[in-house]
Amino acid sequence: MPFRHILLALLVVAIWGFNFVIIKLSIDEFSPFLAAALRFLLAVVPLMFFIKPPKVHWLLTAVFGLSFAFALYGFLNMALEIGMPAGLASVVLQFQVFFTFLIAFIVLGERPRRAQIIGAAIAFDGIAFIALERFEGISLWPFVLTLLAAAFWGLANVLTKVAGKVDPVSLIVWGSVWSVPPLFALSYFVEGPQVLLDFVLAPTLYQMGLLAFLSYVATLFGMAAWTWLLTKHPASTVAPFTLLVPITGLVSGWLVLGETVSELEIAGGALVVFGLWFSVYRRKKKPEKK
Repeated sequence: MPFRHILLALLVVAIWGFNFVIIKLSIDEFSPFLAAALRFLLAVVPLMFFIKPPKVHWLLTAVFGLSFAFALYGFLNMALEIGMPAGLASVVLQFQVFFTFLIAFIVLGERPRRAQIIGAAIAFDGIAFIALERFEGISLWPFVLTLLAAAFWGLANVLTKVAGKVDPVSLIVWGSVWSVPPLFALSYFVEGPQVLLDFVLAPTLYQMGLLAFLSYVATLFGMAAWTWLLTKHPASTVAPFTLLVPITGLVSGWLVLGETVSELEIAGGALVVFGLWFSVYRRKKKPEKK
């Protein structure tokens, strides 16, 4: 993996770690489903009028959008709403790496290298250290919802591989088209129309700033860069980078929300970094047989 691609992956995971703080703040301003609906509405409009649909079957585009935008952020936002801390969510969501490995093996026949498996295991030891500090007082349902979000993230990762060499921004925009109506429908029937009406009648600069980051920085730029990396490299090579998200998430929580970071969490973070290094850079002495 070229060094410039590694730097791009690190930038994306830094943005996604900070993204958990912004999601938490957006839920406080709006509501779980409305925050997700507005996020992807702004990502779709007005770009859909200037970008052509991706050159893949419409069903693949739809399933990608429903997996990534509707399911991932629907489950994640709800988990944060009912008690999942932002820092812990950034940890648990990284189970998407295992889901990506599993789905890529089933669908694409991709077999992760031994170094990638060992590296992921080392990194998840680090995540376990972090989780030990974060699970106190957390009920089962927020954890289950976050795991469901991770599963759909893994599915979205593999679908980008199936799509092949397509315009990543086009795939995200037109995939999100399929997610916006059901998200607004959920918000209307579950949360009521008043939350949307309040925003439409009196939007604040703070609210628009939150949505701008979620829509354009975390969603369009982040997912476009991530999708591009997945089209250039095996899913089992790209996915482990997201193991750094808990670190950037915990640091962001400390800087913005005043969350504390313990020595055990620092040790866990060091293991995550080492596991990622082992997964990405470790090479076999002998070339693999074809």
